[in-house]
Amino acid sequence: MLSQSQRTTILELHAKGMSKRAIAKLLNLSRQSVRKVLEANSIAVPKIEREEKASPHRQQIIELLHSCKGNLVRVHEELIAGGATLSYQALTAFCRRQGIGQEPIVPTGRYHFEPGVEMQHDTSPHEVVVGGRKYKAQTASAVLCYSRLLYFEIWPRFQRFDCKAFLTEALRYMGGAPQRTMIDNTHVVVLRGTGKQMEPVPEMAAFAERMGFRFVAHEIGDANRSARVERPFHFIENNFLAGRTFTSWQDLNSQARQWCDRVNASYKKHIRAVPRELHAVERLQLKSLPAWIPEVYRLHQRMVDTEGYVALHTNRYSVPADFIGRRVEVRETREKIDIELDARRIVTHTRLLATDQRITLREHRPPRGEGPKRSDPHPDEQAIVTTAPEIAGYVKCLKQKSRKVIGLALRQLLRMLREYPRQPFLGAIAEAAQYGLYDLDRVERMILRRVQRDFFLLDDNNHD
Repeated sequence: MLSQSQRTTILELHAKGMSKRAIAKLLNLSRQSVRKVLEANSIAVPKIEREEKASPHRQQIIELLHSCKGNLVRVHEELIAGGATLSYQALTAFCRRQGIGQEPIVPTGRYHFEPGVEMQHDTSPHEVVVGGRKYKAQTASAVLCYSRLLYFEIWPRFQRFDCKAFLTEALRYMGGAPQRTMIDNTHVVVLRGTGKQMEPVPEMAAFAERMGFRFVAHEIGDANRSARVERPFHFIENNFLAGRTFTSWQDLNSQARQWCDRVNASYKKHIRAVPRELHAVERLQLKSLPAWIPEVYRLHQRMVDTEGYVALHTNRYSVPADFIGRRVEVRETREKIDIELDARRIVTHTRLLATDQRITLREHRPPRGEGPKRSDPHPDEQAIVTTAPEIAGYVKCLKQKSRKVIGLALRQLLRMLREYPRQPFLGAIAEAAQYGLYDLDRVERMILRRVQRDFFLLDDNNHD
């Protein structure tokens, strides 16, 4: 089909007296095409007036599209089953031209940001291998919109505490705070509302005010508004995480920071600049951070269990034995766990990010073979010494030389003291102490012989 410019040229040449044959030869066209243009005497391209094969089935296509949940392959199968004769390509072209099941195409537009005005923050799930184990972790990213300076960290979970800790490190990395931070209506920051009506959680609003910025949220469905931070997630997954494993979460984020330094110092084709060079200009427009930035923390109240541990997030941290059964305050920060009994008794642990772990400090457990020393005597020992102070020396030696468990030996000795007459008992114990005998079963037989001799003697004259 001839274009409008070709038709204009044909009419102009014909007006100058050039023949159809000459025009066709000059423009490398057929004489029939030239003749049709001269007969129409118009530069307008004629419309194709023919009925499409799918036109008779238009209403049926609309109904099937709803019942088939928008799947045109199923719509085509149902049309063929109903006797229609059209190809799948004809169906899709018809739906595209008629706007059936098609979203109207809207230009994306372009956002322009001045230096120091906006930073965008978002999270995305990624799979990472840490310590030989695969985790589904959360990648938290922040990007300055003017310079495209990127900073990200990856953690096994991302709660409000983690958000504040991450943003603190991100602002330190960037050397200041922008006027606003764009988010995507995440519940970590949002209390109620969306878009312009979003109200942040008071805790997060206070944090933003302290750091010198404010939180704003884009409208639901307007993902292009946060494109600055969305785009690097694909780069992180397919460049930084590709083929890398990590020994610990600290090792992962240490490598992530080094990777950010390298990426931010490299030339970017889509912005035709180096982010670090643009950041040198943008940093002058960022608000200075407070002279003292308090460490982000959260408090927990816990009871020390009978084993001398404090449970936190499925992990257990050791404390001294005299903490057992008492309430302590646990202060959780980004890097450590402080367990406080009072102002002078504080135990510090490295914060564990893995789950179901137990960490024990050496000073909280006695060396192997040395249990806790009892300051009070055993209750059975105390009862024996109180009732029969004469055998205190024998009891002391018994505790050192008996082959039985001390508690069982003391219990047996107390039973013998209570069941047998005092004199036979004391006599047998004195004899056993003289010969260094601490086998209480033999001592008991000695007592029984004395009892038999003293209490069961029979008069021979009474027997016939």
